[in-house]
Amino acid sequence: MKKLLIASLAAGLFATAAAKAEDITLRVHYANPTLWTEVQQKLADGFMAKNPDIKIQYDSPAETYADGVQRLLRESVAGNLPDVAFVGLNRWRILESRELAQPFDGLIGDEAAFEKDGYTRALRSLGQYKGKQWALAASASTLVMYVNPDLVEKAGVSLDAFPQDFDGLIDLAGKINALGDTIDGAWIAAHDWRFQSVLGSYGGRPMNEDETKITFDSEAGVKAAEFYGRLAKEAGMKSYSGNDARQAFVAGTLGIYIDSSSYLTRMVEGAGDRFDVTLLPFITAAKDKSSIYFPTGGSAVVMLTDDEKRQQAAWKYMRYVTGPDAAKIIVENTGYAPTNAIVLQDDTYLGDFYAKNQNAKRAHAQVSAFAGPWYSYPGSEGVAVTDMIAAGLVDVIDGADAEKTIKQVASDVSAKLGFE
Repeated sequence: MKKLLIASLAAGLFATAAAKAEDITLRVHYANPTLWTEVQQKLADGFMAKNPDIKIQYDSPAETYADGVQRLLRESVAGNLPDVAFVGLNRWRILESRELAQPFDGLIGDEAAFEKDGYTRALRSLGQYKGKQWALAASASTLVMYVNPDLVEKAGVSLDAFPQDFDGLIDLAGKINALGDTIDGAWIAAHDWRFQSVLGSYGGRPMNEDETKITFDSEAGVKAAEFYGRLAKEAGMKSYSGNDARQAFVAGTLGIYIDSSSYLTRMVEGAGDRFDVTLLPFITAAKDKSSIYFPTGGSAVVMLTDDEKRQQAAWKYMRYVTGPDAAKIIVENTGYAPTNAIVLQDDTYLGDFYAKNQNAKRAHAQVSAFAGPWYSYPGSEGVAVTDMIAAGLVDVIDGADAEKTIKQVASDVSAKLGFE
C-alpha cells in the first residue's frame, strides 16, 4: 500500500512538473505607457485567469508608437523580437513590409463564426493587406475637441452655440486667448495623424488609392495646413509638447485641447472638480459629408513569433485582448472606442457605461460615423516621412507660408518614397 501511495505521489509530481514545463511565457510589446500601463496589466490579469498555462511578460513600454516600431526593427536585427506587439494602426504595415509580422488567416478558421464573435469586416479591414490578415484592431479613436466650458462662457460664447466650422473655432480660440496672459485658446499637435484628421475634415486624402502618389498638397491639404498657421497667428497657439498641453488643459488654462478621444478618461480625471470636461466631435468642413473621414487612431495587435507552438498561445492572447471582455476594460479605462462589435450589440457590457458617460458616447459615435484608415506611407521610409510632415507643420506654425510649405513637403515625401 505504501509503495502504491509513493508511486501515486511520484506520478502526480511528475505530471505537475510536466504541465509546468509546457507552460508558455509570451513576451508582449506595447507603447504609450501613460495611457496603457494600467490597462495592459488588467488585460494580462484577465487573460491569465482564463489561461493559467500562458504567462504574459511585458517588455518595458516604448514612449510612442513610432519609437516602438523603431525598437522592434532593432530587436529584429538582434534576433530578439517579442512574441506579440501592440503597434499603432498605421505602423503594422512597416512590420509587414520587413517580413516581421506573421499572417494568421489559418488561425482564424471559419470566417462566419469569427464575424459572429464581433470581428466585423470593417474592423478586420484595419489589419488587412493584399488579401491577408496581419493585425487585429485592439482600440480605436478619432480626433475630438476637449473643451473647458467655463473658459468658453467667459469668452462670451454659449456651449450650445459652439462653432461648427474652422473660422468660428479659430475666432473662439482667439477670444479665449485674450482672457489673460495665463490663458491659452487652443492647441493641436504638429503630427501626421492630427494633420490627416484635419485633411479628412476637408474631404482630402494623403495618397491616391493605389498608394503611388501623394495627394495632401491638394486644396484640402493647403486648407488643413492653413488651420495650423491661423491658430498660431490669430489665436496665439503656443508650441506646447503634448504632455504640456494636457497639463495646461486639466489645470484650466487651455480652453480647447484637440487630440485623440483616447485621452478622455485621463482628461476627466485630471480636471477633477476644477471644471466639467466636455468632449465635442471635431469640425466637419467639407460640403459633401460623404467625403469626410477621420483616420482611425489606436492600436493593433500583431503576431511576431514564427514558432508554431508559440503562435497557438499568441493567438489565444490576441483573441482575448480583441474580444468583448477586453473591449469593456479598454473602453472603461481609456477614451478608446471598442473594436469588437459584440459590446455594441449587447448592453450587458457597456450599456450602463454609455448611460453615465455622454462624452464617450459622442466620441464613439464619431468613430462609427466617420472612421477611416490611418494612412500608412508604404515602404521602409514610412516612419521617416511622418517626421518630415510634422516638421513642415512646425514651420507653418512658426509663420511659414502654408501653401508653399505643404507643397514642398509633399514633393519631398514623394521623393523619399520613390514616387518621383
